[in-house]
Amino acid sequence: MKAYVFPGQGAQYAGMGKDLYEKSPLAKELFEKANEILGFRITDIMFDGTEEDLKQTKVTQPAIFLHSVLLAKTLENFQPEMVAGHSLGEFSALVANGALSFEDGLRLVSKRAQAMQKACEAEPSTMAAIVGLEDVIVEEVCASIDDVVVPANYNCPGQLVISGSFAGIDKACEAMTARGAKRALKLPVGGAFHSPLMEPAREELAAAIEATPFSTPVCPIYQNVNAAPTSDPVVIKQNLISQLTAPVRWTQTAKNMIADGATLFTEIGPGKVLQGLIKKVDKNAEVAGVQSFE
Repeated sequence: MKAYVFPGQGAQYAGMGKDLYEKSPLAKELFEKANEILGFRITDIMFDGTEEDLKQTKVTQPAIFLHSVLLAKTLENFQPEMVAGHSLGEFSALVANGALSFEDGLRLVSKRAQAMQKACEAEPSTMAAIVGLEDVIVEEVCASIDDVVVPANYNCPGQLVISGSFAGIDKACEAMTARGAKRALKLPVGGAFHSPLMEPAREELAAAIEATPFSTPVCPIYQNVNAAPTSDPVVIKQNLISQLTAPVRWTQTAKNMIADGATLFTEIGPGKVLQGLIKKVDKNAEVAGVQSFE
């Protein structure tokens, strides 16, 4: 079965999507529509901006979404049988499988980015990658610390990102190293994504998601919060609302898709991160990527 996966924040790069804009009339039209919806020319930043310009959350998230979704829309024979997306990528996946319209997807992503930015400014916080420990040990360490710190991204076996307050992350990194982690590395992110500190953003986004129409998609989406497949618009909405404060269960998602018959995973959008993670979940998995207009 053909599985398509969509990357999250961190995969952006200067010049992303420019070839799409220049070679595909459909992509050009949708890029211009995106500029209108967002109220600023995101295309200028994507095509000609610096890495630094692209790092602003209000730019990063819509930029990655646009790159992924427009690649999917211009791909010949795009017939997904299952989809998933990492964090932000879940919105790209939902547009790609028809659960959300392009316009509504972009509006939600923009709203999400702004709400997350606001939450980060209200309560400074961060994330750290823990490499070389079993998930259960990372969970134990997080639970033993009295400051806010939780598992945030189950990326692949032996790589788990934690999220929380600065004090919580510092204590956790120290404790993880003492427990034998190969690395406990703070990440250059704006805040504690997928943690309870995102609650104000979750509430803001929940209202927008509730007000947005969702359709029955052409194929199931394996969602971040439970790694389980669904095609039910009501369930999709609920899971999407929970996503900002819940961990991304990517390891479990890849395992479940493989168990359900995924034979080829194609990553659509910038970067190759998800291909690498899926290979670490199952070294026999076949992976491919689409990053530019073909």
